[in-house]
Amino acid sequence: MERGTEGRTASALFAGFRALGLFSNDIPHVVRFSALKRQFYVTTCVGKSFHTYDVQKLSLVAISNSVPQDICCMAADGRLVFAAYGNVFSAFARNKEVVHTFKGHKAEIQLLQPFGDHIISVDTDSILIIWHIYSEEEYLQLTFDKSVFKISTILHPSTYLNKILLGSEQGSLQLWNVKSNKLLYTFPGWKVGVTALQQAPAVDVVAVGLMSGQVIIHNIKFDETLMKFHQDWGPITSISFRTDGHPIMAAGSPCGHIGLWDLEDKKLINQMRNAHSTAIAGLTFLHREPLLITNGADNAVRIWIFDGPTGEGRLLRFRMGHSAPLTSIRYYGQNGQQILSASQDGTLQSFSTVHEKFNKSLGHGLINKKRVKRKGLQNTMSVKLPPITKFAAEAARESDWDGIIACHLGKLSCSTWNYQRSTIGSYFLRPKELKTDDITATAVDITSCGNFAIIGLSSGTVDVYNMQSGIHRGSFGKDQAHKGSVRGVAVDGLNQLTITTGSEGLLKFWNFKNKCLIHSMNLESSPNTMLLHRDSGILGLALDDFSINVLDIETKKVVRQFAGHQGQINDMTFSPDGRWLISAAMDCSIRIWDLPSGCLIDCFLLDSAPLNVTMSPTGDFLATSHVDHLGIYLWSNISLYSVVSLRPLPTDYVPSVVMLPGTCHTQDMELSEENVEPSDEMIEYNSPEQLSEQLVTLSLLPESRWKNLLNLDIIKKKNKPKEPPKVPKSAPFFIPTVPGLIPRYAAPEQNNDPQQSKVVNLGVLAQKSDFCLKLEEGLLSNKYEIALNLLKELGPSGIETELRNLSPDGGGSMEVMQSFLKMIGMMLERKRDFELAQAYLALFLKLHLRMLTSEPILLEEMTKLLSQVEENWIHLQSLFNQSMCVLNYIKSALL
Repeated sequence: MERGTEGRTASALFAGFRALGLFSNDIPHVVRFSALKRQFYVTTCVGKSFHTYDVQKLSLVAISNSVPQDICCMAADGRLVFAAYGNVFSAFARNKEVVHTFKGHKAEIQLLQPFGDHIISVDTDSILIIWHIYSEEEYLQLTFDKSVFKISTILHPSTYLNKILLGSEQGSLQLWNVKSNKLLYTFPGWKVGVTALQQAPAVDVVAVGLMSGQVIIHNIKFDETLMKFHQDWGPITSISFRTDGHPIMAAGSPCGHIGLWDLEDKKLINQMRNAHSTAIAGLTFLHREPLLITNGADNAVRIWIFDGPTGEGRLLRFRMGHSAPLTSIRYYGQNGQQILSASQDGTLQSFSTVHEKFNKSLGHGLINKKRVKRKGLQNTMSVKLPPITKFAAEAARESDWDGIIACHLGKLSCSTWNYQRSTIGSYFLRPKELKTDDITATAVDITSCGNFAIIGLSSGTVDVYNMQSGIHRGSFGKDQAHKGSVRGVAVDGLNQLTITTGSEGLLKFWNFKNKCLIHSMNLESSPNTMLLHRDSGILGLALDDFSINVLDIETKKVVRQFAGHQGQINDMTFSPDGRWLISAAMDCSIRIWDLPSGCLIDCFLLDSAPLNVTMSPTGDFLATSHVDHLGIYLWSNISLYSVVSLRPLPTDYVPSVVMLPGTCHTQDMELSEENVEPSDEMIEYNSPEQLSEQLVTLSLLPESRWKNLLNLDIIKKKNKPKEPPKVPKSAPFFIPTVPGLIPRYAAPEQNNDPQQSKVVNLGVLAQKSDFCLKLEEGLLSNKYEIALNLLKELGPSGIETELRNLSPDGGGSMEVMQSFLKMIGMMLERKRDFELAQAYLALFLKLHLRMLTSEPILLEEMTKLLSQVEENWIHLQSLFNQSMCVLNYIKSALL
C-alpha cells in the first residue's frame, strides 16, 4: 500500500507483525478446567494480551486479541477469562475475543473474582463492584475507606453461599454477604498487611499470607488460628495446597524461592530455591494431581512434578524467554526462520519465526563446565559467564564444529557455541600472553566459511583463531592493529580482505592471509559500530557524531553519507539485496536509507529506544529489540506484498510514533487494512505516450505487426497449401467456428435460391476503405491520428492490402498517396511510432516505386521525407556509435 508523505501515520515500508519470546510477566497466572475437553489450561499475561497453554504439553492453544492498555489483573471461570486494563475489564470467550466489557470504575482495577453468574471487581480506591456477567449491569457497589480498610486480596470461601472474604493492607479481614449487603464479621488480623488468601482443602479453613512472611492457617468459622509458618524471604506472594492426598502447602516469595510446608507435622519439608529469578507471581497446584504451576516476571512458566521420595519438586515442563533486556539479536542461517538473541541474563537463545515449538535455549555459559559437574556446585553464579555483548554466527559448518563466537561483558575470553547441540562450545579464545584483566574483547566476526574467528580487543589488537581447533592463527599489525579500542571487525565473503576500525578514528584494510596492511583512511569522527554486507561489498560505519558513512570495499572510498539521527546509533542492518540500510538509534527512531539514490525513504518513531535491528535473509521481516523489553518484535516488509513508493522524505518530515506489535498478529492485520487511505501517491502512475518531444519513441505494437511487412510474399509462398481442403464426408464432431480472436460459431449456409445470379456487383468492389477515406479527410484537415490508428489495428496482410489499394489501379488516387506520405512525414516529425513509420514507408516504396518516379507531386513529398529520415537516422546512429564505443572500451580496457 502506498502512503503519501503528507498524511502518513505509520511506516511506509514496515508494519508491525508480532512479538516473539514473551511468555509471562508479573501478573499471576490463571488455571481453569475445561469440562468439554476434560483437561486443564493455564493462562498467562503478556502485556496487552494473554496466552493460553495446554497443561498436558504446555503447548500454546490460543492468543487473545489485544486490549488498549497493559493488563493489570486476570481471573477465569469455566467459560470465560476476565482481564482488567486500566479502569475497565473485559470477558473473553474461547480465549480470544471480547464478548463483554464492564465500565464503571474510576481508578485502576487490581482484583477480579468470578462469583457464579457475577463477577466482583475491586479498584485501587477500594471500591468493590459486583456485576452481572451477561447483562453487564452493576448489581452492587461497596465503598471502603482506604485509610481504614484498603482491600488487598479477595476470596470466596468454599461452601459459603453469597459470601466473600476481604483482606486489607492494614491487616484486618472482613466477611461480607453480598446478597444482603451486610458485613457479617471482622477479623482483627495480625497487625500486618494481608498479601494472599487461599482456601484450604478443609472447609472453613483459609491460609492468610502476610507482609511479614508469615502464613496463618485460620479457621474463619470459629476465628481460630490453627497453625503458623514463617518464611524469611519477604512477603508471601501466593499460596497453594496439594489436593492429591498429601498435606502440603506451597508459599511463594519475592526472591523466587518456594517453601513447601507439611501441614500434619507443621514444619518445612523442602525448599525450591531459585524456582524463578524474580518474584513468584502465581503458584497453583492442579486439582488432585502432583503438579505445581508457577510463573514470574522473569518471562517463564514452569510446571513442577512431585514424584520423588523427599517431596521435592522436579521441573517437568517450561516455556521460557529472556528474563532481562536483550543485548544483541541476529538472524541465523539463510532460511530466515531462526533468530539468535543474547540477553543481560547471560543466556543465548534461539527463537523461531514459524512456531514456538522450534524455540530452543543454548543455555547460560559457564567458565568451567567440567569443574561444576565434578564438584556438583549448587550456586553456579560465581562460575557463570557475564552477559554476551556481541556475537557472530555462521551456519556453514555447524554440524562439524562450533559456529558461534561471542564476547562477554568485561571478559577477555570469547566463548564458542554450538547451535546444533544447543550448548556452549569447546573453546575460550584469548591470547595466551595477555594476563591483565583490564583488556576486554570488544568486536567479533566469523568468516563465511565458518573456519576462522576474528576478535578485536580494547587494547587495539586483532587476532585470528581457528574455530575447529581453537588455535591462534596470527594477529594483524606488528604489535597492535589500532592505537585505540577496536570498535568493529569484518571479513569479506572470499576471505581476501579484513576490515577493522578503532576508536582513534582510523579504518584499516588488511590482507587476510598474510596479515599485511593494504590501506588506511581517516574517519571524520570516532566509529561506534561497523557492518559489512558481504554479497555487495558495502560497508556501513556508524560514527559518534550520529552520522553514517557507507564505503565500497573494492574502491575503498566513501560512496554515501547519511545524517539525521539525533542520538547514538545502536545498530544497523542491510536488506538482503543491499539496497537499503536500516539504522536504529537512541532517539527512538528507525530510519531506512536507500543506497542507490542516497536518500531517506522511511522513518518512524517507537515508544522505546531500539537497541538492535536485523533483517531476514529472505527480506520478509525486520526484527528489533528495545530498551527494557524482553521480546523480539517482528515487522513485516510491506514492499513484498504491496506497491510501495520509495520517494525521498523531505528534510522537514516529522515521523510519527508507531506502537510495538503484540503477540497476536490478527489485530495488526486489521489495523493495517484500516490505515489504507487514498493519497496522491496511491493514484496509479500512467506513463505518457511520449516522455519528451526530443526523444525518438517506439510504438507498443508487437514485432509481428511490422517486422515482416517486406517479406509477406515469401511467407505466403511458404504457407501455401499443397492441396485444396477436402470436404468432410459426414457432419463434424465439433460445431465449426469462425476464425478470429473472439470464438464465434459459423452460421449455416443458406442456399434457398438455386438459381441465384453469379454476376458480381462491381459497385461493391468500387467502394473505398475506411483508411482511404480518412486519408482523404486528413489531406484537408492535416490530421492523421485516426488514419494511423486504423492502420495500427490491422495485421500484416491487411496493411499490405490497404497500401496496395492506394494507387489509382487499386481504386485509390494520387491525392490519397500524397496524403499517406504526409502522414509518414507527420510521424517522423513528432518522433513517435518510429519503427512503424519506417516499416510502412518501406512497404509503400516497394509497392509503388515505379509510379512515384513519374509523378512530380509525389516526388516533392518524397524529397521532404528524405531530409527528415536522414536527420533522424544520423542522430540515432551517432548515439549508437557512442554507446558501442563505450561498451568496447569496457570489454577490452584493463581497469
